[in-house]
Amino acid sequence: MDSSTTDFGYKQVPLQEKAKLVDRVFSSVAGKYDLMNDLMSLGIHRLWKKIAVQHCAIKPGQVVLDLAGGTGDLTAAFAKQLDGNGSVILADINAGMLQAGKSKLIDQGQIANIEFMQVNAECLPFADHSFDCVAIGFGLRNVTEKDVALREMFRVLKPGGRLVILEFSKPINNQLQTIYDLYSFKMLPFLGKLVANDADSYRYLAESIRMHPNQELLKTMLQTAGFEHCEYQNLTGGICAIHKGFKF
Repeated sequence: MDSSTTDFGYKQVPLQEKAKLVDRVFSSVAGKYDLMNDLMSLGIHRLWKKIAVQHCAIKPGQVVLDLAGGTGDLTAAFAKQLDGNGSVILADINAGMLQAGKSKLIDQGQIANIEFMQVNAECLPFADHSFDCVAIGFGLRNVTEKDVALREMFRVLKPGGRLVILEFSKPINNQLQTIYDLYSFKMLPFLGKLVANDADSYRYLAESIRMHPNQELLKTMLQTAGFEHCEYQNLTGGICAIHKGFKF
């Protein structure tokens, strides 16, 4: 791959263009994002998020960054765990997703101790050692330069802080991979067209999962960025995985 290009699904695009293209995808799907998540995963994404929140081990008084926080599911869980003592920043690069998350949390009456910010994961506007935990759920695969973003996450963590990544990954056996591929490339675009009137965006989402680093490679990337005690847990046969690393 040319160093001046990067993947956008299965296409190669100029580095500077990917963020714009991803922005268009999520601007298109923001309004139906939660509904599509439930339909695409048969609701299993809620269990995945619950397990990720457990790995974050949030305690009252802490400061948490929910990066690529989208419609705010993880943020809402973190705010409950803080119990009014501490703060969460729901950060997303896409204005439409950020507004969808803000509106949902306001409707749920869950905006205490929550701040909303539009940020790019590759250049976080926070001081060194700002957060006890950084979490990113289903967002890392859309970042153009993942190694840069991981270094930024490491920088803004406090010593003793942890990073938790929830992301689609690689199924651990060939039979599951075959079924998953069939579902991803046939059903997801169909659902996207039917529900969100946007088959192309969901075709990109399926492709972006295949282009994302697998479990072992992502673990190595965390270690390269400076994280220690890095490990991962496969969920649903590796369709999804949680990676965790610490800053000491």
